[in-house]
Amino acid sequence: MAHFEKQLSSEEIFAGRVIRVTVDKVELENGRTSTREVVHHHGGAGVIALNDRDEITLVRQFRYALGKELIEIPAGKLEPGEDPFDSAQRELGEEAGLTARTYRKLGETIPTCGYDSEIIYLYAAKDLDATKQHLDPDEFVSVFTMPLSEAVDKVLAGEITDGKTINAILMLHTLRERGEF
Repeated sequence: MAHFEKQLSSEEIFAGRVIRVTVDKVELENGRTSTREVVHHHGGAGVIALNDRDEITLVRQFRYALGKELIEIPAGKLEPGEDPFDSAQRELGEEAGLTARTYRKLGETIPTCGYDSEIIYLYAAKDLDATKQHLDPDEFVSVFTMPLSEAVDKVLAGEITDGKTINAILMLHTLRERGEF
């Protein structure tokens, strides 16, 4: 039997540009009720780009909520109703100044399932061409490449800590080891 919770009521307590927050009353499968605080997010898309030297393109970006700079794959939020693949292609161009002729869907990652509805759609890209980077006015990133094998080592050493980036690196590494990308 699948587990479930049934929403009984929902009260929006915040609505911003990126997220919306509700406090929901739910009925549990045992008939009791409980409260759930939910962050609603449109989701995001990210792309791990692999060049012909087996290097991936990464960005360094300051993340205010954590108070530090992180190493990440190019990624961004989905606009309402936007196709995740279109978003991934857009972010690769905007943040990394790249286009790709070959893409592969890697799947989805759910960063914080306990209270957040965000889903991040991941793609791998190769057969890259340089274009002009065009960041949003409030976006500041440094673009660099790193051998895929070194990125795996940095994940395992705890030096790359962003969840979507960890997932993308390990998925791409596995595909490369299998000869599937």
